[in-house]
Amino acid sequence: MQTFFSGKKISSMLGVLPEKEGFFDDEAENYSFPVKQTMRLKKVMGFNKHRLSKSTSTVSDFAVYGIKHIIENGWIRKEEIGAIVVVTLCPDHFVPHISNIIQAQCGFDCNTLCIDLAQGCCGFLLGLMESFLLLEHMGRKKVLLVNGDVVSQKVSKRDRNDFPLIGDATTITIVENSDENKSIYYEMHTDGARGDALKIPAGAFRMPSSPNTALMKDQGDGNFRSLDNIHMDGSGVFNFVQTEVPPMLEHAFKVSEENVDGIDYFLFHQPNKFMLQKLAEKAGLPVEKLPMNLVENFGNPSGASIPLTAIYNLKDILQEKICHCCLSAFGSGLAWGVMFMDIGRLEHCELIQSEL
Repeated sequence: MQTFFSGKKISSMLGVLPEKEGFFDDEAENYSFPVKQTMRLKKVMGFNKHRLSKSTSTVSDFAVYGIKHIIENGWIRKEEIGAIVVVTLCPDHFVPHISNIIQAQCGFDCNTLCIDLAQGCCGFLLGLMESFLLLEHMGRKKVLLVNGDVVSQKVSKRDRNDFPLIGDATTITIVENSDENKSIYYEMHTDGARGDALKIPAGAFRMPSSPNTALMKDQGDGNFRSLDNIHMDGSGVFNFVQTEVPPMLEHAFKVSEENVDGIDYFLFHQPNKFMLQKLAEKAGLPVEKLPMNLVENFGNPSGASIPLTAIYNLKDILQEKICHCCLSAFGSGLAWGVMFMDIGRLEHCELIQSEL
């Protein structure tokens, strides 16, 4: 899919983090590998620390905490919101949806449309598309876009391939119509045939969780996990990113008539530092314009990674001026996408920590 939007903008962004930090050095002994060998991954992959939610905390907890902060500090009035869009891989329940829980707990009226979408790595791009489409029919109303996951609760702490890079975070982005009609280019691709490269085998209707699915087993490579745990085929995803993303970017630049020099910042999904470095090299992108420091500070927060990258690295800049940005994400689905849009002169941009 490729299309153009216009007359849309991001007006504010908030990041909400769990208070608990896990440190790679402390976790090295959890794995069935020599600690010295494990520590070699720290520099290459960009591992250092990551944020971990409590086992009792859910995405709605973080979203409600953040939205109440937004309302109490006067960022928005409840009556300004026309829709709540939640993008997550971690629903509180099968039903009701997280957007319905937010609506109830934050006191939005019954005319507020509630939508949940299931997507991981490309969740911010998918959420922006849905928000833009809704805004076509909402006049001066705004959309609350929530991107959040608590994937750390679904990863094995004895899996050196997956556990060090996973991090929990939730972001809330206020999206609204703009009087300026500057073009926004959008492109998205999916390939379900390769979807098993990032998967949680058990826990839904195809394979309900049971004592058998919870059994931890050596996967033959020294990593222990169960069928209830998430797993990423690292080499498969790496090859996918290196193969599919550079030609997509090249195509997007051509069709949109953009150019690399005209981009102020490349705000990309943050799988790990190594993968981003190789992608930048292959796609010919200037690394000084592509932040790569999210995993080492917070872990990979799935669909929240692009807005969290922007908030963490560009908070003051995005409040002071408008930046022309290239957003790109790639991962679960498998899916990959790109967007060119202006972001800046934000009314609010903040990163907060909860006790959840």
